[in-house]
Amino acid sequence: MKNKEIVAAMKELLNSNEKLDCGTAFKIAKKFNKNIEEIGQIADENQIRIDNCELGQFGHLEFEKPKIEVLKILEPKLDEKRRIFCKDARELAKKHYNLKSIRSALKSYKIDVKYCLLGCFKEKRGKKFVVKTKTWIENADGDLLFGKGKTELLELIAQTGSLLHASKIMGINYKKAWTHLQVLQKNSQEDLVVTKQGRSKDSGTKLTPRAIELMENYSLLQKDIEEYANKRFKELFLKDKKS
Repeated sequence: MKNKEIVAAMKELLNSNEKLDCGTAFKIAKKFNKNIEEIGQIADENQIRIDNCELGQFGHLEFEKPKIEVLKILEPKLDEKRRIFCKDARELAKKHYNLKSIRSALKSYKIDVKYCLLGCFKEKRGKKFVVKTKTWIENADGDLLFGKGKTELLELIAQTGSLLHASKIMGINYKKAWTHLQVLQKNSQEDLVVTKQGRSKDSGTKLTPRAIELMENYSLLQKDIEEYANKRFKELFLKDKKS
């Protein structure tokens, strides 16, 4: 009988997409004194789909500017592939910040969530065919000028306002990050960052308009190449399967 009440509550609280928001599911679990895993199972059995993951894995919840402090509390919980358990991420949100801050850091610092408490996604198992692309720009001598690593460095400098913090997130030492930046500036023949000393609001390291342009153009190029590669991959390898 209690499960029928839970299902009725779920259906009554569906969002405009006729789905149950992740946050609402947790509230229902608390109201009916159920484990969240049970709520996920009940939803699945009654073909009620979950929407708007509070950790930002799917849906359309809002994000904020990522905080380096949030990354620091996440890092001890990450595995070797930079993934975190859903349960651990939610506990950190409860103890230290909030879900919006946590999901913003997860998205910006490219941290995946595994084993959703509601059962929406689990650890990926098995092997399947995928196409991978890697794009870089080099000169006539074959020297690397611009690529994914250098783009990531610029993105992290923009997010953290610090070359040191950016290097730590990338897992490289400061000297190597500095060398990457110098190579970029030499090849572009323009300054890509400006640094202001002090403790004012404007202090720290920031990207120049040229750096932002390079970063955006590279990302657009990579996106276009990936879209074409995936399209051709489906045509050549998955033509007998449903896409």
